[in-house]
Amino acid sequence: MSTVTRRRVAGQSSNSDDDNNNHNSAGHNNLNSEKKIAYDPHDIDERNSTPKLTLMEEVLLLGLKDKQGYLSFWNDSISYALRGCIIIELALRGRIAMKKDPMRRSYPLADRYIEVVNDTITGEVLLDEALKMMKTSEPMSVGSWIDLMSGETWNVMKIGYQLKQVRERLAKGLVDKGVLRTEKRNFLLFDMATHPVADPAVKEEIIKRVCTMLITRVSPTSIDAQSDVPHAYLRSVSMICAAYAANVLENALLYLQPDLREQAFNKVDELMNDYSSWPFSNSAGKVEIPSGTELSLEVVASALNVLAKMDAIL
Repeated sequence: MSTVTRRRVAGQSSNSDDDNNNHNSAGHNNLNSEKKIAYDPHDIDERNSTPKLTLMEEVLLLGLKDKQGYLSFWNDSISYALRGCIIIELALRGRIAMKKDPMRRSYPLADRYIEVVNDTITGEVLLDEALKMMKTSEPMSVGSWIDLMSGETWNVMKIGYQLKQVRERLAKGLVDKGVLRTEKRNFLLFDMATHPVADPAVKEEIIKRVCTMLITRVSPTSIDAQSDVPHAYLRSVSMICAAYAANVLENALLYLQPDLREQAFNKVDELMNDYSSWPFSNSAGKVEIPSGTELSLEVVASALNVLAKMDAIL
């Protein structure tokens, strides 16, 4: 599998995930790279444990037609699901958490208020845009944030919270990372930029991970132990549930036999039920919740709770 290069990683070579301790003064040159790159050390917050692709990018990649480079024109669910992924991604990265209020337990998960607990930028434009809005806004619930970022509001005072052109911006980000490429395609009376898959190995790895999670018996502990990325098992579960809500999961299951495909969808229902409640109730094994992350992971459960109810929302 070819390496995916992250955007805005200061002084990082294209074939390494190591940041080479490049937290030096602004404008310092990376002597280990063939090219010398000036950067601002406050511009990013990259670590070896940062995932190469965000949840939004993985869900979008599952929905894209490999050769044509565009999503199904009939998919009305993916935009809303992608906003839910933004909330989950920020929570998994420890940027947002539930407000520490004992009274919150008297409210449904989706109605509990969240807050920014770490405003360090991530280096991912959409995440940082959402993080900035949350930092400067009054406290709101997970459900409200997903609605507002999707433009699902009648309040003209809050229309500015809508994140626009999310799918196109994610696709361009995947182009930057070498996963997609950009082409012009003619659609009857107009030309449209499309983004076919340039590195099939990246999407194949996602599909393999989805199938492994859904048709084999896996232990949350073993998945977490094999990965340097925090919450690896929960991250995969969230991606699968979001892809299901976005109506793109079936693209990863096309080559399974019918009986295995049915088994996979049954497993998705099980995962959605287990992880859209708090605390999590996983029949496959206990998910380790590191001390101090409880309030952030409660946000993940809340966002999945919203996505689980999308049929009633859309």
